[in-house]
Amino acid sequence: MSLPPLVEPAAELTVDEVRRYSRHLIIPDVGMAGQKRLKNAKVLCVGAGGLGSPALMYLAAAGVGTLGIIDFDVVDESNLQRQIIHGQSDVGRLKAESAAATVKEINPLVDVVIHNAALTTENVMDIFSGYDLIVDGTDNFATRYMVNDAAVLLGKPYVWGSIYRFDGQASVFWAEHGPCYRCLYPEPPPPGMVPSCAEGGVLGVLCASIGSIQVNEAIKLLTGIGDPLVGRLMIYDALEMKYRDVKVRKDPECVLCGKNPTVTELLEDYEAFCGTISDEAAQAATGSTITAAELKEMQDKGEDIFLIDVREQGEYEIVSIPGATLIPKGEFLNGSALEKLPQDKRIVLHCKSGARSAEALAIVKNAGFSDAVHVGGGVLSWVKTVDPSLPTY
Repeated sequence: MSLPPLVEPAAELTVDEVRRYSRHLIIPDVGMAGQKRLKNAKVLCVGAGGLGSPALMYLAAAGVGTLGIIDFDVVDESNLQRQIIHGQSDVGRLKAESAAATVKEINPLVDVVIHNAALTTENVMDIFSGYDLIVDGTDNFATRYMVNDAAVLLGKPYVWGSIYRFDGQASVFWAEHGPCYRCLYPEPPPPGMVPSCAEGGVLGVLCASIGSIQVNEAIKLLTGIGDPLVGRLMIYDALEMKYRDVKVRKDPECVLCGKNPTVTELLEDYEAFCGTISDEAAQAATGSTITAAELKEMQDKGEDIFLIDVREQGEYEIVSIPGATLIPKGEFLNGSALEKLPQDKRIVLHCKSGARSAEALAIVKNAGFSDAVHVGGGVLSWVKTVDPSLPTY
């Protein structure tokens, strides 16, 4: 369905702007009026990472007049495989500032607003209120639900994208004209059920594929052209090179945008709503979490332990703690790992950061290994505090 333009056109384009955007201006559907709307538009990109990189670069190139960038993180070397808005010299720099510099290099006519902050329930409404459109480049469920809820409560549309390994998804959520994110995903997945890109990986170029689709949708919304992805979920399989879309209907019982909403303001704690680990894992880890330094001390003393790495084979090949046996978390979930556990040794589990090993710990304790423990911070903590010569990912 076609929708009215999201913004009014600017008064005029300068001679420099006409020259810069000439290839847009000769497209009948865009023309002068469409480009003036882009000039007058204010778009916020949440995140300057994998999806935010191509989104910001193409929004800038397209001539969006004001671009907001919110990100509190710093550029890490592991980002450079996919976050193309940053370069080697930006490692250690605030992502929002690095991204802003690239945007200004692409198009100095764009006004850039930097928000060097984490998006929280305290600032999201105030920040969002200054923009016409939100482009969501986040990578965790807590922030996705918060972005959705704030956008719905403020009556603003936002363009959503998601990536994992070779798979990508994109949609436009605008409660006034269609469903919101909660209509598609009423509840977050169980903790630990859906691995993050940091755990499962992502093909770098997939970010460009989905990020550019997000910009395409943003341009359509701002200028009022084409058929936006409102009420449709676009699914992309990069391995099979297939696109398909699925209709998403507005849920009349949606707790946020349905006929009788029960969520009428932001939740107090989105992290708690989504849950980083299950209640069982949190309970199991209480009093049964050791540090990487304590693990090293146990090894140096020759304590009789059985150290288990619950990550995946690919992660294990990148970096591992000496003496660890690889038994992926999936084998704990299906029960096959339990027969591999010795009865005469203390079980010590670890993963990348501690979340997956906590889930495995709950299973191990329920199987009768009451003295089992896991390493808080996982292999990342081992590298940071015990052996900094090892790589991280």
